[in-house]
Amino acid sequence: MVVPVVRIQAHDFDVAAEIASLQQGRRDIGAIVTFSGICRDESGALEALEIEHYPGMAEAEIGRIAAQATERWPIEALVAIHRHGMIRPGENIVLVVAASRHRRAAFEAAEFLMDYLKSRAPFWKKEYRRDGTAGEWLDARDSDEEAAARWKK
Repeated sequence: MVVPVVRIQAHDFDVAAEIASLQQGRRDIGAIVTFSGICRDESGALEALEIEHYPGMAEAEIGRIAAQATERWPIEALVAIHRHGMIRPGENIVLVVAASRHRRAAFEAAEFLMDYLKSRAPFWKKEYRRDGTAGEWLDARDSDEEAAARWKK
């Protein structure tokens, strides 16, 4: 049984190092799919994105969904890393890495987990604008909710 790796952290991560760590000593992996989400600058208007979470609860919820992915697809390894705190444009926010023997399982598991992270994971995001004004707390977009809904059994 595959135990997914879930980390929520303030510090940045190295995508290549995460992939290399996942691959180390494994000869059963034929496909690795990654998704890395990066903070946009919103056409130059965004100064930073603040991301908050409930420690413990967020890890448990993401771990629960990641475990579902390992049950639904023949995954060899699964990693989900999400940052919190103040994140500037161009910085990493999230990384999902799915490894399997064949590509389809890796693609689908990564997409399943990412759809959950975008729509239902217990994170709260607030924009800070370059003009000094604080933006609103952001809700999941309808398109993110629709993407997540397609995975319901």
